Amino acid sequence: MRKHVHYPAFAGSYSLKDVLPAIVPEMSYEGMAVADGQQAGMAWESMVRGGLDRAEQERTKKALLDYCGQDTLAMVRLVEALRLVSA
Repeated sequence: MRKHVHYPAFAGSYSLKDVLPAIVPEMSYEGMAVADGQQAGMAWESMVRGGLDRAEQERTKKALLDYCGQDTLAMVRLVEALRLVSA
């Protein structure tokens, strides 16, 4: 990506959270219980460490699965958008 795509909206960053809104503006992590990698890491750690009651463990698991699903869908949408502009 760094070698072939540049948008001023990237602001010099090539992280998914910066690239996605520039290329696929209709996708967002806004409003998600886990909305970035740091939150995901902390949520994962809280699950691995234990100490969460069953309900909180299930909420955390769902939030992580939602976040990972959004990341995967974001990558698919980015590839689709980049294919359209390169055709």
